[in-house]
Amino acid sequence: MSLVVTRTRAELAAARSALPGPVAVVMTMGALHAGHATLIEQARRRAASVLVTVFLNPLQFGPGEDLARYPRTLDEDLRLAAASGADVVFAPGPDVVYPDGDPGVRVSAGPLGAVLEGASRPGHFDGVLTVVAKLLHLTRADLAFFGQKDAQQLLLVRRMVRDLDMGVEVVAVPTVREPDGLAMSSRNRYLTPFDREVALVLQRALAAGAAAAPEGPSAVRRAARDVLRAEPAARVDYLALVDPHDLADVPEHHRGEALLALAARVGPTRLIDNVPLLVGRSAD
Repeated sequence: MSLVVTRTRAELAAARSALPGPVAVVMTMGALHAGHATLIEQARRRAASVLVTVFLNPLQFGPGEDLARYPRTLDEDLRLAAASGADVVFAPGPDVVYPDGDPGVRVSAGPLGAVLEGASRPGHFDGVLTVVAKLLHLTRADLAFFGQKDAQQLLLVRRMVRDLDMGVEVVAVPTVREPDGLAMSSRNRYLTPFDREVALVLQRALAAGAAAAPEGPSAVRRAARDVLRAEPAARVDYLALVDPHDLADVPEHHRGEALLALAARVGPTRLIDNVPLLVGRSAD
């Protein structure tokens, strides 16, 4: 089956009605890379049909963020989607997704959307959840695949699907990394060669924190922070060790699952990364 490219709601509805189920959706903002390919391939293994959305969502960008310069590479995206096993691509413009302009009703991310990324990017997750909800309705997907790199987004999408009874299975896919450890991101193409070397400090900090996990939360935070302090060219936004279920900072007595999350600006580019941990000797 050749890739079907749709741009309007009517085209999407027609293509979707022809797909055998179950149907999986992989939502992207374009500028696809090997991480997206992995999501599509994982979806292909679980579902009879795979639908990929390519939509640069203006609602999730704040003032001064990189909406205007975000890479737009649709022809390349279509080739990657087809090679990875997609059946349909939905690539609408903003006027298709938001036919009345900015929506008067939006999904609120609530308290979970106000910490970590949400504290640095107010309103970001309201925009994310609003478009995810719309795309879930438009695609009528049975499964939706999201990367673990955006751990807070993944948690919020799962909470929205559960709280609003959306009836879709949300599937997490582990972070895909470059050979040197840098988490794959569409924004990596902004990095100069110097910035690219500096950006590796994120993965080194997470690895140091993970190595210290048996010693407890303070050791994790200290090990990661020491690595970051040794690279002043990376301007840290936050480094947090949190409960993966509610994003609350874990106390010193915590033993068990935790998420070490990090955001930093390298040159003009803001990068995020995280690693799941088992903290404390009793969790070995």
